Amino acid sequence: MITTPASRGPKGPRPQKKFFHRRKFCRFCTDSNLKIEYKETQTLRDFTTERGKIMPRRITGNCAKHQRELTVAIKRARTIALLPFVVSEG
Repeated sequence: MITTPASRGPKGPRPQKKFFHRRKFCRFCTDSNLKIEYKETQTLRDFTTERGKIMPRRITGNCAKHQRELTVAIKRARTIALLPFVVSEG
C-alpha cells in the first residue's frame, strides 16, 4: 500500500493561492460627519443587498457598535415604509 503525505492530495501538491486582503474599516468611526439615522435612506441602502437584506459586519467592515445602530435604523426605516422589507423580482 502506498501512502502519501497529508499535505498532498491524490494529484500532487496544490499551488498556494495568494489572496490580497484589503483592510476593512468602519465608515462611521473614520468620518464623524456621517450619522446613522433612519431618515437617511440613501446611506442605509449602501448596507443592504439588492434583495433588501442587511449585510453582515464581516462584509461591510463596520465595528460592532455601529453595526447594531445601523441594524436598528434599517428596521425603523422598514417599519415606516422608507425602505422595503423585500425587493421582488419583476
